[in-house]
Amino acid sequence: MKTTLSKTERIHSLDSLRAIMMLLGLVIHSVITYGTFDYKVWQIQDPNATHISNDYILGLIHAFRMQIFFVVAGFFGAMLFFERTPVKMIKNRLERILYPFLVFVILLWPTILFAFSYTSNVFRGIDTALEDTLSIFSNLEVFVPKSTYHLWFLYYLVLITFVSVILGFMFKKLPRVSLQISNGFSWTIKKPIFRILILATITALVYVIMGTYSVNTSVSFVPDFNTFIYYFAFYSIGWILYQSKHLLHVFKKHDWINIVLGIGLFSIYFFMRDILNNDILIIIKSIMVWLFVFGITGVFIRYTSNHSARMRYISDSSYWVYLVHVTLTALVPSFIVDWAIPSTFKMLFVLITSGIICFVTYHYFVRATFIGRFLNGRKYSRKISDIKPVTPMKTQTVLDK
Repeated sequence: MKTTLSKTERIHSLDSLRAIMMLLGLVIHSVITYGTFDYKVWQIQDPNATHISNDYILGLIHAFRMQIFFVVAGFFGAMLFFERTPVKMIKNRLERILYPFLVFVILLWPTILFAFSYTSNVFRGIDTALEDTLSIFSNLEVFVPKSTYHLWFLYYLVLITFVSVILGFMFKKLPRVSLQISNGFSWTIKKPIFRILILATITALVYVIMGTYSVNTSVSFVPDFNTFIYYFAFYSIGWILYQSKHLLHVFKKHDWINIVLGIGLFSIYFFMRDILNNDILIIIKSIMVWLFVFGITGVFIRYTSNHSARMRYISDSSYWVYLVHVTLTALVPSFIVDWAIPSTFKMLFVLITSGIICFVTYHYFVRATFIGRFLNGRKYSRKISDIKPVTPMKTQTVLDK
């Protein structure tokens, strides 16, 4: 006889974690306009309202957000690979990642270009801001995307998924090696201090390979080695974590302590990075990121492991919200540039206004339409009360033929 393993019951905590990490992009792109630093990939800065606190918020979120996202992506990638078969995983990733990337990188590019051009002209005090911005579109070449912009993570997720499938097949041929890695990882994550040190060492080695203590995310269509190898490392940890999914509860141990320590290390990095040498910065960032990974993931496992209709709705909406929010967070600041209020209030206005528009458009134009099917694999009812928990599948035993 043989046992057909059941599919893993929906892991609400990781599903919620993935969604919130994606939605934090809305916060990042609302706050960045009001920071004091020169951000090369975001070439608009309110001339009347900036403050270093906004740089701190941006840097803090950036210290863990995409790293956690790729860990969770690796976990769910492995789940698809081992539970649905590699072919179904590839089909799923094509439909959920590659196709949306190809469609929205083309559709959103003109709106992003318009938003940045218009707001930049307004910030410079140009009276003909709208006319000058519209004149850009007289040349049809501008409709061809010049970068992946905020969709860069989908681009690299496609590349990383391709490599992970190849490696997945390779390690299927090496069951003993795979088992040793899995057992070693399971032993490691049960040790609160040791797991931080081991994974931080791996991350530090990645920094050394890259030759830098900081990864400037590439938005080019030409793959960047540093961006790829850095996030591939986190994706790989998530992939291995899938085999130890029965130990996810250990993340709850010292979760809040890890977050507090992570914030402390980030503060040292943020305020002292100009006087510390690269080796120290690598050590700080390597330890810091895993404090955040274990701490924040542990908090989500602690508080969001049960079904929540509202959280599921937020999770379903996060993809659409992330896709369309950049145009809004770049455009809304142009309308409030002359408001004589602190930068924090301007940032909150941009965040709330953009968020409301994103969620409203999702609810009425995406959730129950073909767009929702395209992004999430199916249409959903607009009523939150219709969101019911999925009944877990039972393990079945079948006869060998």
